[in-house]
Amino acid sequence: MVGRRKLKTLDGKVAIVTGAGSVEYGHGTGDAMAINFARHGARVVLFDIDEERANRTLKTINQERGIASIVIGDVSKAADCDLGTSVAVEQFGSIDILVNNVAIIPRGNVVDVTEEEWDQVFAVNLKSMMLMSKSCIKYMVSNGGGSIINISSTEGQRGQDWLPFVAYSTSKGAAVTLTTSMAVQHGKDNIRVNCIAPGMIYTPLIAPHISDEVRTLRRMGAPLDIEGNAWDVANAAVFLASDNARWITGTTLPVDGGLLATQSLSLIDRFTDLAEK
Repeated sequence: MVGRRKLKTLDGKVAIVTGAGSVEYGHGTGDAMAINFARHGARVVLFDIDEERANRTLKTINQERGIASIVIGDVSKAADCDLGTSVAVEQFGSIDILVNNVAIIPRGNVVDVTEEEWDQVFAVNLKSMMLMSKSCIKYMVSNGGGSIINISSTEGQRGQDWLPFVAYSTSKGAAVTLTTSMAVQHGKDNIRVNCIAPGMIYTPLIAPHISDEVRTLRRMGAPLDIEGNAWDVANAAVFLASDNARWITGTTLPVDGGLLATQSLSLIDRFTDLAEK
């Protein structure tokens, strides 16, 4: 019909995205998801510990005529999580979507990692998911339901030695279990809880840790033989957050170019072939 605005996938929804700030170069999963949510009609709360980074994402959304606000805080602290959810409700009236995205990645195996690094990883990567969910669920219940998306990683579902991040990998494996437990326990409240497991995507978070050669090897590790990026994760998040996924809960969606479907021996063969060229 002439003059009628086409509804967007997330029209009328309010979303909180943790770790939503943008760096000066490239896009991470947090800001890509926040920007994509706004493009699909959601009003977005950008929750980040870094005000400068949060403002970069806000600027992009504003330039695209989206709607967003900023909360600065540490999602590993309960009081800050409660502040973020209260701001969302005060400004936008409800909370329909929560994306638990924030993470840190110290390098090392169990011999290398310090006790302090281990504790910090679990506080930021996993405890924050529990605290933010705990704070949001009461609002979702009163609103008739909602969607929670936890960002895990394929590193939480497989072991590897060439680039060891044992604390990160373990925390991301635990995120999968947290997701299934929450999905079962809160389904009665019409709250869907799902997990996205990005594969070896290239983002500003991983860039400092890998060389160009390793970047090529990572790309070749998946059957599609193309490099994934933050927008691939952001598109999956829009789907899981939307009513199109109304009958999906308790699942982990790999966004990995087929990496988890690939046998480890075939990976070795592909890497060996590249090394011999």
